[in-house]
Amino acid sequence: MASPSTSNLSPKLLLVSLLLGSFVVASVGNLYQDFDITWGDGRAKILNNGQLLTLSLDKASGSGFQSKNEYLFGKIDMQLKLVPGNSAGTVTAYYLSSQGPTHDEIDFEFLGNLSGDPYILHTNVFSQGKGNREQQFYLWFDPTADFHTYSILWNPQRIIFSVDGTPIREFKNSESIGVPFPKNRPMRIYSSLWNADDWATRGGLVKTDWSQAPFTASYRNFNANACVWSSGSSSCSSTSPSSTSTNSGWYSQELDSTSQERMKWVQKNYMIYNYCTDTKRFPQGLPPECTATTTS
Repeated sequence: MASPSTSNLSPKLLLVSLLLGSFVVASVGNLYQDFDITWGDGRAKILNNGQLLTLSLDKASGSGFQSKNEYLFGKIDMQLKLVPGNSAGTVTAYYLSSQGPTHDEIDFEFLGNLSGDPYILHTNVFSQGKGNREQQFYLWFDPTADFHTYSILWNPQRIIFSVDGTPIREFKNSESIGVPFPKNRPMRIYSSLWNADDWATRGGLVKTDWSQAPFTASYRNFNANACVWSSGSSSCSSTSPSSTSTNSGWYSQELDSTSQERMKWVQKNYMIYNYCTDTKRFPQGLPPECTATTTS
């Protein structure tokens, strides 16, 4: 899809757009400009003059939205406040995905809980239609009490999942050892709130309590510092974007030593599942990226 016309931008944003040249930066705070509600029959709403988006789920249906733009690499930020109270059986999915049977995908999924139990943050990376790269975490705060920022950094070298600026997972490009990496298919942002009580909470043992419905998740402060894909080409320069914009540090960004230590802290204290340690699941040997020095 075409990128937003500069004629719709305020003078300040127009100046930013012109200064950044080939980069497209989302107009922060106006969700009308960035997203389309795609399903839910009125259960999804954009409120407060585009400052807030809510998804709701009841027994009849969930709801969802998607980005107007497709992206091929970028730094994507969104603030979410998850379903409060007894959210067992519900899943709030927030992810990037391409189309087709061999699609690429970068996932955040938030698995609901019984009141007082922690949410599970589920992450996964698909490339060429294959996933099975799950890592799961508890969070070190109550994600229903306030908004928190969930970020995906996606560049040709790595994918970094972050929460409130703290990296929790890195998936490096390991094509050199035969591991596919998502780098050729543009992806759109999707989010949905839906009932998954056949598997989401304790493997499906805990069912959704519909007396608690409607369940509602909230979104705000979306920002995409990203390469927009439109009509078969990228908004970014064909040469390295780092040479065309001072705002493109994400394109070659990697974790410095401080960030690596913060990620290790999260993984030591809050990771509850890592496919790279699940020898029962991979009796013929762990996936190659799990033992390579090029991945985390």
